[in-house]
Amino acid sequence: MTINRISCVTPPFILTRLLDSENGEIRQAALATLVTTANLRGERTVRGLIAGALAAPADGRRSVYDCKGSTFLPFATLVRSEDDGPVADPSANRAFDGFGSIRQFFRDVFQRNSIDDRGMRLQGYVHRGHRYNNAFWDGQEMVFGDGDGLVFSDFTGSLDVIAHELGHGVTEHTAGLEYHRQSGALNESLSDVVGSMVKQWALQQTADQADWLIGAEVFTPTIDADALRSMRAPGTAFDNKLFGKDPQPDHMDRFVELPDTDEGDWGGVHINSGIPNKAFYLVATGIGGNSWEAPGRIWYESLKASTSTTQFQDFADTTYQKAGQLYGTGSNQQQAVKEAWAEVGIPVTTTPSLAG
Repeated sequence: MTINRISCVTPPFILTRLLDSENGEIRQAALATLVTTANLRGERTVRGLIAGALAAPADGRRSVYDCKGSTFLPFATLVRSEDDGPVADPSANRAFDGFGSIRQFFRDVFQRNSIDDRGMRLQGYVHRGHRYNNAFWDGQEMVFGDGDGLVFSDFTGSLDVIAHELGHGVTEHTAGLEYHRQSGALNESLSDVVGSMVKQWALQQTADQADWLIGAEVFTPTIDADALRSMRAPGTAFDNKLFGKDPQPDHMDRFVELPDTDEGDWGGVHINSGIPNKAFYLVATGIGGNSWEAPGRIWYESLKASTSTTQFQDFADTTYQKAGQLYGTGSNQQQAVKEAWAEVGIPVTTTPSLAG
């Protein structure tokens, strides 16, 4: 049975740690975020009633709505559509422009027509809730919180966060990876890969030039943290008193076993994603040049060849096969893939004679 859940960018373990903050405002904002995020399951059902009117293919046309602090999206006000110029609200403009960059990235790089490859509309909702410390994709649209202004800032401020969340939509419409345990961690990793590639593409950075950080802009200047995650060095994105040390592993020897529950981050999907994240970073830097070219093509074709229950080993083997098909058996690209997965403790099990 396919398991699809609300995909949020802020890991639940960070919000849970914030409940222990000495600052009452931080505690209150974290609690409100956890509670309202838990309520999204019912709200998604309500939104599904109006989704049909917006489901027709539209060549990825953009619409941005203002929730004005509400958590009930059907009451949000349309503030900017595809043919409109910039508006007074910077959050609406950042969401709109971010959607445009990501849409163009998928068109130019992977010849993909929007999220579902059939021109799906790109709908964004800004100013959801009061001091909401998250952003999420729910299968229909992307929703942004403003942050509490103390720990988190406006989530529209990070292009890789926007790309990460829309990446969940691409995965959902391609392989439908179940959002728990290894398949869920792979789901999260693929969104981080999309986030990094889009940011590097927009900045025209090579793999060696990039910072490989996810969400570096979402923390306020007062918070001692580099980002939500580091693909270059999982486990090093943050280490402070407020929410502890980054728990992401970079090797299967340090894989984290957690309960398959909401409190357990569905088996640690935001934590164990560090392992395939590191593998992609190693492939991109091992091949050299732009991450969205050979590395991105290998990962994208492997995503298309995956199923809802694909595990880390399955994906590693598929990337090895695809590298051989795309660039030749024994090619530098295929060798980089093999070495990268071995370095994170997942040796590929496909022999060179089978590749391609």
